[in-house]
Amino acid sequence: MSPLNEQQAQEYWRRNLSLMVKLLAIWFVVSYGFGILLVDVLNQIQIGGYKLGFWFAQQGSIYVFVVLIFYYARKMAALDREFGVEEE
Repeated sequence: MSPLNEQQAQEYWRRNLSLMVKLLAIWFVVSYGFGILLVDVLNQIQIGGYKLGFWFAQQGSIYVFVVLIFYYARKMAALDREFGVEEE
């Protein structure tokens, strides 16, 4: 592992922060938007006997969060490899 120069370090963190902001925005839309703001609209749809708005409020945002964690880990591992800062 070679240390990053200043420009590489700034690009690495810019891309890391960009990824985090995008994933947090998705999580916010799913948990707050689907679970609170759009719950009445989504409750018109039923899947397996459960109203979709209720499902997002109770389970959906948690499932999405877990998926986003694994996605973030995979993308960061690729970013680490690209910049040569991966763990051995």
